[in-house]
Amino acid sequence: MSRRNLASKLALSLALVALSFGHAAQAAPWKSGPGYKTFVIGDEKKPTPDPVTGGFLLSGGGDWALDAFRWFTTHSGHGHIVVLRASGTTETQDEMYKTVKGVTSIRTFLFTDRKASYDAKLLEAVKNADGIFLAGGDQSNYVRMWKGTPLNAALDAHVAANKPIGGTSAGLAVQGSWLYGAMDGGSITSPEAMNDPMGAANTIEGDFLHSELMSNIVTDSHFGIRDRLGRLIAFVIKAEALRASPNKRYAHPLVGLGIDEEAAMTVETDGTAKVYSNLDGHAWLVQGGEVHDLALGKKLNVKNVSVTGIGKASTFNIRTLEVGQPSFTRTYDVTDGVLTQQKHWSLAIHGGAGVIDRGDLTRAKDAAYRAGLAEALKAGQAVLDKGGSSLDAVEAALKPLEDNPLFNAGKGAAIAADGKTYLDAAIMDGGTMKAGAVASITRTKNPIMAARAVMDKTRHVFLAGEGADAFSLQQGLEQVDPSYFHTPEREQMLVDWKKDHTAMINPTHMYGTVGAVALDSDGHLAAATSTGGLTGKQWGRIGDSPLIGAGTYARDGDCAVSATGTGEYFIRDSAARQVCDRVRWNHEGIEQAAYDTIMSVGSIGGDGGLIAMGADGKPAFAINDLGMYRGTISSDSPVIQTAIYGDEKLK
Repeated sequence: MSRRNLASKLALSLALVALSFGHAAQAAPWKSGPGYKTFVIGDEKKPTPDPVTGGFLLSGGGDWALDAFRWFTTHSGHGHIVVLRASGTTETQDEMYKTVKGVTSIRTFLFTDRKASYDAKLLEAVKNADGIFLAGGDQSNYVRMWKGTPLNAALDAHVAANKPIGGTSAGLAVQGSWLYGAMDGGSITSPEAMNDPMGAANTIEGDFLHSELMSNIVTDSHFGIRDRLGRLIAFVIKAEALRASPNKRYAHPLVGLGIDEEAAMTVETDGTAKVYSNLDGHAWLVQGGEVHDLALGKKLNVKNVSVTGIGKASTFNIRTLEVGQPSFTRTYDVTDGVLTQQKHWSLAIHGGAGVIDRGDLTRAKDAAYRAGLAEALKAGQAVLDKGGSSLDAVEAALKPLEDNPLFNAGKGAAIAADGKTYLDAAIMDGGTMKAGAVASITRTKNPIMAARAVMDKTRHVFLAGEGADAFSLQQGLEQVDPSYFHTPEREQMLVDWKKDHTAMINPTHMYGTVGAVALDSDGHLAAATSTGGLTGKQWGRIGDSPLIGAGTYARDGDCAVSATGTGEYFIRDSAARQVCDRVRWNHEGIEQAAYDTIMSVGSIGGDGGLIAMGADGKPAFAINDLGMYRGTISSDSPVIQTAIYGDEKLK
């Protein structure tokens, strides 16, 4: 072999070796850099399939609400996501890629040192990411390693470029304009934070992540389960004190946004937000309050902190802070470092209407009616005063009225033409808009319990006749012989009716129905109505009482209504729903809406009355030239007040 050939072969061999080393170097996986390790799943070379849209994912720190995470991957264009974390390894990327699915690649950076935030290669990956997710862990690591670095600027630039960012637990905690940094290595509890909100342990940080959308928000995670409301109040108050400046005014105060452990919130760039939860998780909007004597070393004192629950059915806008269909609305005080919820509830009831002049009732009968009303109010009060729901309260209030033979519901119900009693009842939850009703039941001791069971135990709203009787029996509700409902007075009314159909009923109880409306301390409204109908009714007649929207209706934010009167006219005029519609669409006050509705019923020939309650708990009693057995009690005025006659004031 010539020297030339040998040299050529040697050169070729060296070239092949060099080429192979070059391929090896090019193919070597990226596993680490200065101050970090990195992991990847998926194909980073593929293009992003869909358009990328900005927004925020705020996850509470528990099991993922997968639909919220699918929102995040969709907003990331199903493309390339970067996960940033300071503990753990690939847990987040594995769950997102394998369970949430729908992404092209996910690269995780595990920070071990602040210098990683200056690494050019890492910063380039962050810049090119379609979505960025901040994992859980310890937010103090994020503050120490990221704040004031090129990575901090890259995160701000990512949001400014209309790309989505998300986080869970610690990754949620750092997304607001101010945050609890946990810089002392601990995790402050609510009692500790309220004991000294301005103290060193309440480590509030600012000037970290900067986004216009979250500029007035202080976030917290693991809410509800970890009892963090008190500390979020303390976070907001200290942050507000720290940002206060004599040379600058802010258009909006800071507010707190806590996310339950089992919930997540997504926020669009226009501010509209939605809560997702596998269970009954919420977001907690914390705002307002009058702070007193705030100083280092002093316990927190603040009055009238507004807390609104944002649930899966709620609407919310993080810009305007407007909440539609809230899960609850509460008011809290902190006194010497102790958090308490203010009681704010209200209850109103009626026991039917009639042409009642002051001389029509004996003193004994007058007193008996008032005692019956008082017993019902006490039953509802017992529920509400312990923090119970308005739904439970209206049911509790109606049971004694159904058991009282003076009232036309349950025992003492009107007797039909065939000599039997047929009972109707309805109940409605203003918070969920769920309702239950029964008609023409014959053996259930407390018809309102049957209506509640329809709402709670079936997918239906209204059961009637033999089917309703069978359902009540199946539910284990107390059954009685039909003769239980008869009283001598009602039997005499039937005798009189048979003689002369115009003498249908004693005029002092012409429209016998019982009803209740209530507001509880969570801001929920409810309504319930129960009746025996008309004396001498025929052919399976059903009046307005069990008809949702006619004799019974409730809707949070508007009103709750229970009616009594000539049911046919209340049905035709959709009386109960009409009151709420007047409040919602005409912006009428509750008293005006109730009055205008009962006048409308009267204009087509109907007589009777109704009780209504506004979203603030204010009751209204509207009577169409008649008397009405009625009463009210509230947390603001915890003295039972009753009235009977048309011109009588509650006392």
